[in-house]
Amino acid sequence: MAAKDWSSSQYLKFERERTQPAVDLAGRIELDSPKRIIDIGCGPGNSTQVLAEKYPDAYILGVDNSANMLEAARKNCPDLEFMLCDVSQGVAGLPKYFDVVFSNACIQWVPDHETLIPNLLGLLRPGGVLAVQTPMNYKEPIHTIIEELVNSGDWSPLFNVRRIFYNLSQGKYYDLLKGQDCSFDLWETTYLHQLDSHQAIMDWYRATGLRPYLDALPESLREEFESQVYRRVKKAYPIQQDGRVIFRFPRFFFTAVKNG
Repeated sequence: MAAKDWSSSQYLKFERERTQPAVDLAGRIELDSPKRIIDIGCGPGNSTQVLAEKYPDAYILGVDNSANMLEAARKNCPDLEFMLCDVSQGVAGLPKYFDVVFSNACIQWVPDHETLIPNLLGLLRPGGVLAVQTPMNYKEPIHTIIEELVNSGDWSPLFNVRRIFYNLSQGKYYDLLKGQDCSFDLWETTYLHQLDSHQAIMDWYRATGLRPYLDALPESLREEFESQVYRRVKKAYPIQQDGRVIFRFPRFFFTAVKNG
């Protein structure tokens, strides 16, 4: 299942929560004044704007494989440059010699990281920084709920394909980066998002993890599928004393500085 036709408006319902990891990742880039930056999987431009605010004098290019996302990015960031590009097909069509290659919550949708990561490093000039964040929340209740339901007897025949998580293990990222001509750091952060309700979890995932499955169903069955997910979500996520819900979201980060 690919991620080419996301709804930018649905995605940006949680703009602050989705943008914070990009802010945290940008904060770990130890370059004073990079001149050229590329944002891989820029989405609606929220991560690209983070980079523009930190480095106002840099040339910044945002790329994404979703025309809907790029339309929103151009509207949200009219002073920045954006282009359509599917990095799962390679990076040969992209310019090179960037000071920063940045990717926030994108590579989990892209296969073959053993090829992808060296390709992204290849876009850098010597001394440049590759900065990546990717969700690693597969063991959280929302994911196990969706997977169990999709594979259940009632629903399984309706899904010809399943979502594939292309991320490697953290140890494999270590080994992969160790084999490149770079120095690197890796870390994980679990965000505890304070959401107003269980329905907010559904709204969050309707823009990403639920979207491919909803698209695969006939319209007449989508409401029932969501309803069954929602009932399980209500049982899995306790309500706090103030009525809100804590939504855990683990994310994995690494930065790599290209030697030269």
